[in-house]
Formats: sequence, structure tokens, C-alpha cells
Amino acid sequence: MSLSRRRFLQFTGASLAALPLLKAYGSGQEPFQHGVASGDPLADRVILWTRITPSPDPTFESMLPYTWQIAMDPEMGMVVNSGSGITGPNLDYTIKVDASGLQPGTTYYYRFYSNGFDSPVGRARTLPTGHVDRLRFAVTSCSNYPMGYFNAYREIAQRADLDVVLHLGDYIYEYGPGGYGTDTGLGREPIPAKEMVDIQDYRQRYAQYRSDPDLQEVHRQHPFICVWDDHETTNNSWAGGAENHNPQDGEGDWLVRRAVANQAYFEWMPIRDNGLLDLFGDRAIYRSFRFGNLMDLMMLDTRIAARAEQANWFDQQTADNPERSILGTQQEEWLHRGLTQSQADGVRWRVLGQQVMMAQLTLARDLSVNMDQWDGYTASRTRLFDHITNNNIDNFIVLTGDIHSSWAWDLASNPFSILKYGRLTGRGALGGEFVTPGVTSSFLDKSHLTDVAAIAMDGLIPHLKWVEITQRGYLLMDVSHSRTKAHWYHVDTVTSQNYNAGLARIYKQKAGENHIQRAWSESSAPEVVSAPAPQYGALARNAIAALRNRYNV
Repeated sequence: MSLSRRRFLQFTGASLAALPLLKAYGSGQEPFQHGVASGDPLADRVILWTRITPSPDPTFESMLPYTWQIAMDPEMGMVVNSGSGITGPNLDYTIKVDASGLQPGTTYYYRFYSNGFDSPVGRARTLPTGHVDRLRFAVTSCSNYPMGYFNAYREIAQRADLDVVLHLGDYIYEYGPGGYGTDTGLGREPIPAKEMVDIQDYRQRYAQYRSDPDLQEVHRQHPFICVWDDHETTNNSWAGGAENHNPQDGEGDWLVRRAVANQAYFEWMPIRDNGLLDLFGDRAIYRSFRFGNLMDLMMLDTRIAARAEQANWFDQQTADNPERSILGTQQEEWLHRGLTQSQADGVRWRVLGQQVMMAQLTLARDLSVNMDQWDGYTASRTRLFDHITNNNIDNFIVLTGDIHSSWAWDLASNPFSILKYGRLTGRGALGGEFVTPGVTSSFLDKSHLTDVAAIAMDGLIPHLKWVEITQRGYLLMDVSHSRTKAHWYHVDTVTSQNYNAGLARIYKQKAGENHIQRAWSESSAPEVVSAPAPQYGALARNAIAALRNRYNV
């Protein structure tokens, strides 16, 4: 544990310092082969999850009884709630309990029993109420099992200073052998050995991922708040289809595929069913969480709830169509109401957890490079930014996954206008966006984007403060009433379980200033930072010219 983390635990008092990590697994794990998990904490309740692996014995009973307990201590001597139930093949033998009657801002421990065995003991924590001085949480996404070891999950699991973990999607990947990230030679080939299409495919893939010991441990140690991205269904999905869904190749009806993907997600993830439905009647995942008077967290679905189909590359006319939306009318109105109410209630920070980059990744003012993110739905972004401006909403932060790399942005309506945005001062900014790197997924395979970092560092993307496109890892958010700090932690390899991890960069947003700036380590030890970016004037100009030539724009 680093000096800065020790200092943090010293000055935050008892709330986090009283959260020692759980020791190794307890006895008798046999039917609980996928571990335990908690998620979607509220002030008085939390979701508890596990799965009972059914026996291969042909005389085995299809329905399995279980009991559960939640307690104040890891030895399970101070039980505060308990219950029983039955699971079976209709739920893929998964179990979800909404354990209620809990106290706010409190750490609890839980376990399950079935068939004479007890599960590992897991740790959960409820949301605080009233005045909250400080929060710390990890942000992660894009964990492609065949592409590498889950070293970033191991790092998060070993932290004792977290209230919760946000997972922003691509928890699993749909590809079969030969697909993206599968040819690594690490012996982590996808199961089943085909692209996921039907319900059993999705269930088997979740089971494979949840067999990973590092993923099991991070779930055991920390509650999760999750949203999906595209690979929980298939690549570049939208409400009515996906780039990687091909009915002509035997992949069936899209609405059936998205429905079974939705079903498997709700079976295998510690997420609460809030009764919201999307355009096609499937369960929706956008929802909010209040951490006392310190932070409102709003988790979005920018992927399949109501997203219009992606525009073609550099088709700016379609991208700017005001009738197109990345959220849909229902979710958009819910988000705008939530931001306004949060401001009116006096909560300090408004934080969005969502899938795809919101900031304008636009070269030379008029050349968007990725229509799968908010750049392909500019009217949605304009409506959101206008709502923030017109309602004087401040202390706004966006947390993003999807792109397998680390980015720090100012968010501004028109960052390319020197009259409306000041690169050095942050004048005109509405908030900050912090993008987490992937757990294993790599950015560099997207060859058409590899020069973006060079272009950005030449000042052609004025609101981009920092980008690192090669390293995997996670984001640590440290929130107080005076500022929010984003810490990027990187691991140096995912192809070996012998790795090094270090702090790469820190950016902060001060309360009331609505723009981000470089921050430094809280310890006296030297900060580990990425090497200074070289000047890429010629490369930037050449890259833009090549992109324009390639796409005839």
C-alpha cells in the first residue's frame, strides 16, 4: 500500500479506516464455484448474489434450496437479516437477494448456504445519508477474458479504501475463437467456442468469466454498480440492431438476441430490477444513487435502451440530425430532471457513469472520428449541455469506459471557439470527463485512431488535457466537498500475472470551477507519470490529411 493511500486512511477517520479487507475464502465452497457478489447499494439495502453450480448427477433435483445471512462482522456472529429461497434452471441457478433493514453508511458481511456447504463470506456496504465528508470508488470497464489476465481487478480487490466499484460495461465479450482478442495464446479461449447468440451461450460466457479468481475476489471485497456496453450483447449495438449481428449468418432475430442477453445480464450481475422498461419492453438499467449530500451518481444506458443507429464515418449531417438520440426521450428527460433536482437539493457533485465518450473527439473542428460515441449524436449532447447551462448546474462530472484508454477532458459546448472556451483557464467549461482504461482490452488495434493522441498533444483538440492509449488499468475517484480527484492506475502487462502497477496521472476538478486541472500525488514520494508528450505538428497535419483522403472528406 502506497504512502499516499496510508495518509488518506489516516485523515478520513473511522468510516473507511474501519474497512479491513476480508481474509481468504472460508470453508466449503463446492457448489459456489462462481463466488459471491454484492451490488446496487442503497441506504437501507443491498443486492447479494451467488450461484449454486448444479450437480452433473442425472438423479439431481432441478430446484435447489438455499439460505442466506447478512451480519455486522466477518465471523457472521452478529446476524441482522436472513432468509431462504429456491433457485433453478429458469434462473441458471443464480440467486439474488435484496437484503433490507440495514443501516446507512455501514459495512456488512454475508454468505449463503446450500446442500451442506457455505459460500465464501462477502463484504457489502450501504450508501451513506446526511453529511458525507469523503468518498472513494474505483471505475473500470472492458474486461476481455481471452485477451489477458485480470490484473486490474486484482489491484482493485486489494484496496481497502473503496466505498464501491463502478463497472461501465463490456464486462464480457461475445466473440468466439478467432474474434477480437481471442488469439493471445494464454489458454483463456472463450467458452462456448462460438459467438454468443442464444441464452445458453451468454450464460456459459458469464460462468467462464466468473470462474476467474481475480474477478471473484474483487466482487467479494467490494459492492459493484454496473451498466452494460455493447459486448454484453454484441459489437456496436444500438436499440434496433448491431454491427456484429447478422441474421443472414444464422444469428437469428435481433430482438430475441438482445432479450436473452438482457436476461443473462440480470441473472449474473448484482443489479436491482427497478421495473423500468426500454423501447422494446426489456428491462432498462439507467438508475441513480445518492451518497448523502456529497454526490449523486446517475448511471446511463447510452447503448441499447433507445439509441438510434450509428451514422457512417464522417457523415456529420446524419450525426447532427436533431431527431436522433443516444439516450431516447424517456431517459433524456429522466436525466435532465435528476440533474435539476440534485442541484436544488444542494448535493455537491453530479456524476454520470456511462459507456461512450461524451467530449468532442473532433479533429480540426469539423472532423469527427468516431460516430459510435456522443459525436454521432450531437443533438443529444447539445440538449444536455444546454440544460446544464440554462439551469446553472455546476460540479458536473462524467465517467466513461468503452475506448480502452485513459483520457482527461474539459466538457464544453463549443471548445473550438476561443470566445466560448479558454483552453488554459477552463472558461466556458461545464465540467470534466474522466475515461478509464480497459482491464484487458487494447486500444491500439483501432489503427485509424492511433494518431489521435499525437494530434491532441499538438493543441488541435483544445479541451483534451491528457491521453494515454497503450496501458490497461483502472480509475480511482476521490471525492470531497472541495474537489474531485481522478487517479489513473496502470498495470504494465496483462499477458502475465507477474506485473507492476503504478499511478500514472492525477487530474482534479475544484468545486464551483467546472473545469479540470493537473494535480499531484498526496504523498511526499515522487509521482509516477507518463513521459512528456513530444510535439507532433507535422504528424498531426499528416494524420488529418490521411483521414480526409481515406474517407473523401
